[in-house]
Amino acid sequence: MLNINNNAANVKREILVRIARLQLDGKLAEGVHYIPREMAPLDSKSIRCCIYHDRAILRMRVLARLGISIENYDDDRPLAEYAKDALERDSPTWPMLTVLQDACNACVKTHYMITNACQGCFARPCMMNCPRKAITVDRRAVIDEAKCVNCGLCMQNCPYHAVIKIPVPCEEACPVGAISKDETGLEKIDYDKCIFCGRCMSECPFGAMMDKSQLVDVIKHIMQKKRRVVALYAPSIAAQFKSAPGQLEAAFSALGFDDVLEVAIGADICADKEAKEFEERMERGDVLMTTSCCSAYVRAVNIHVPALKPCVSETRSPMHYTAEIAKQKDADCVTVFIGPCLAKRREGFDDDAVDYVLSVEELRAFFIAKNIDIASLPAKLPDHIPTSTGRGFAKTGGVAEAVRVRLKDQSILKAAQINGLDRAGMKKLATYGMINQGKIAKNENTPNLVEVMACESGCIGGPSVITNPAVAEGLLAAYAKGGT
Repeated sequence: MLNINNNAANVKREILVRIARLQLDGKLAEGVHYIPREMAPLDSKSIRCCIYHDRAILRMRVLARLGISIENYDDDRPLAEYAKDALERDSPTWPMLTVLQDACNACVKTHYMITNACQGCFARPCMMNCPRKAITVDRRAVIDEAKCVNCGLCMQNCPYHAVIKIPVPCEEACPVGAISKDETGLEKIDYDKCIFCGRCMSECPFGAMMDKSQLVDVIKHIMQKKRRVVALYAPSIAAQFKSAPGQLEAAFSALGFDDVLEVAIGADICADKEAKEFEERMERGDVLMTTSCCSAYVRAVNIHVPALKPCVSETRSPMHYTAEIAKQKDADCVTVFIGPCLAKRREGFDDDAVDYVLSVEELRAFFIAKNIDIASLPAKLPDHIPTSTGRGFAKTGGVAEAVRVRLKDQSILKAAQINGLDRAGMKKLATYGMINQGKIAKNENTPNLVEVMACESGCIGGPSVITNPAVAEGLLAAYAKGGT
């Protein structure tokens, strides 16, 4: 897993901050042209062949942060015109992801390689266990690429760990095979397969898989003051910033939001409904039920594991219920969900109650651009405080626990978790699908409630987090304690 502290993330943050500052000063169109020059001055060390190539790549990165698909990039068109397009659009544009092909390293196909650590040993387990006889040894082992099928048995059997796997990070990270090379050797996304888990985006070392920002859109609405703008922040957001209760509310107000709602309020509604639904399903004899708050998981089932579709809870997500509350107060308000999740941005496209979705990375850039120090702000406590279990939705096990405490008879619950939808997690989903269909017999160990989180550790491990999940878990625990 790529550490969240990396140069690609730092460049993304700097571009977002620069765009936000220019927009807040009313100078986005006239100033955006200079961002690549300022970030790659002539006297700096180039990352690629030259500074001019670095600037060209930065121009396209700026495009994505303006919310524009790089696939539509025209080198002859000034960035100022793209900035005007961003300021004039009425809603975000599809698709939510864009691939920066010029930054893509065109990684070679996944393969195995023998390193200098090979001792040409007498046992030769790599050669003996290769099913295609693709390995020969002459002082050192050599792999015949034409015969190799990338089974990995050579790596598993080498006592010197001399065989390494050379992966394509984005392809390796995708749990559903939605990313592959086109005829030019560059990566492409199959959106009919994609579940928008964001793994490709967070794992690409070249930052070539990019989400299209909606920050310009949100700042525009805040500055225009034509409609009330409401921030809906996920529980995981409180685990990204070291702040006391009420300081996040104060920070959102300082940004210019007219109202702030904790999405943990929607999580409480979600847990209430799922607990009732679970009891009803068990009474009618259903084999199992799965949670539904993770939209990446729900999409994974709908596309890739249809056998499990009858088991997915019919309850909507916490984001939806919180946005509904905001719209009930003011039907014309602009709702802005903030979380660490790419899948929520996809869900927002399909939910009429949600107007925009910002990532925590974009929120941090907004705070920096406005020089807001959250820790120094006086607390602004909300009118309604959610439950601690509603706030606990953000970590693995939290949703199942929220359902458990709401059951009339907690003894009927046999809960299990799928902690991250990697390829192993997808296989577990397939197994549960076969159990539901009766193709695999259930037994006393078969769970009747399965909580599924697409991200390892839950939402605090999402693709756009800015805090190490291990640290975020502690911050979340402290935040949740303040619940009712």
